[in-house]
Amino acid sequence: MGPLAYAGGVKQLGQYPPARHAIAHLSDPHLIAGNALHYGVMDNDASLLTALERLSHVRPLPRALVFTGDLADRAEPEAYARLREIVEPAAAAMGAEVVWTMGNHDERAPFARGLFDSEDTGFQDRVHEVDGLRIVALDTSVPGYHHGELRPVQLEWLADVLSAPAPHGTLLAMHHPPLPLPMLRAAELIELRDQQALADVVEGSDVRGILAGHLHYSTWSTFAGVPVNVTSATCYTIDPAPVDRFLSSVDAGLAFTMVHTYDDRLVHTQVPLERGTELKGLGLDIEEALESIDLAEAIELASSKTSPFND
Repeated sequence: MGPLAYAGGVKQLGQYPPARHAIAHLSDPHLIAGNALHYGVMDNDASLLTALERLSHVRPLPRALVFTGDLADRAEPEAYARLREIVEPAAAAMGAEVVWTMGNHDERAPFARGLFDSEDTGFQDRVHEVDGLRIVALDTSVPGYHHGELRPVQLEWLADVLSAPAPHGTLLAMHHPPLPLPMLRAAELIELRDQQALADVVEGSDVRGILAGHLHYSTWSTFAGVPVNVTSATCYTIDPAPVDRFLSSVDAGLAFTMVHTYDDRLVHTQVPLERGTELKGLGLDIEEALESIDLAEAIELASSKTSPFND
């Protein structure tokens, strides 16, 4: 077995080549004007900054930052301005495009004006092309309500978008997830309605996955034959196993998700905002050393129980 193989400029150590795309999926920052503490406790600005700092250490860096809604807790213009002030420089430093998606706490007029400098107060549905991967941001918001909907005109628009396949397929970004909610029955009252209508559009298309938020905890499922990933929030989360409570919002489990696309699959990895205490680790010198040895030696060092690597 010869020298370690490279694919796309990245050393290939296992059976799979590097991912074709790396996408960061963040949700529910709920920024508040004046950085008022959420519930008198949570500093949502600080949590978002922590998420972006953590994200800056991911390798390879993401090519898109997809935010799936509830960007501003009260849809205040100042909150949207602060959101751009925090996110856009970080995205530029990573070389990443930003995808904004409407949530039930957002409102179309301030959302469009604050994030797109637009006076269009209609549905905030948009298409983004990222290195051959199409990301469609869908507006599932219902003015004055917290449940979600996709109107017939939106579904017709989506079907037209999907009528021509993208080179590397399509991801849908939406706030309200199209999946059952066995661990959060309260959210069934504010779920995405008439999900079959969306399924009819997605089935047979080039949609490879759906990214969503709204629930404030992480969960996964499938819908119309494609994977659905709901990422945790960056502000506060919902405890899926509360004690003597029907619903419990907590200051724990804040996270975002990295989405890696391959030719035949997606891989979702949850990244917690809080770094744990390291119990054991390896320095970057190990990565550098791998450059000078062949694959058989690298496997032996990593896998053998008698290797000094595993002492």
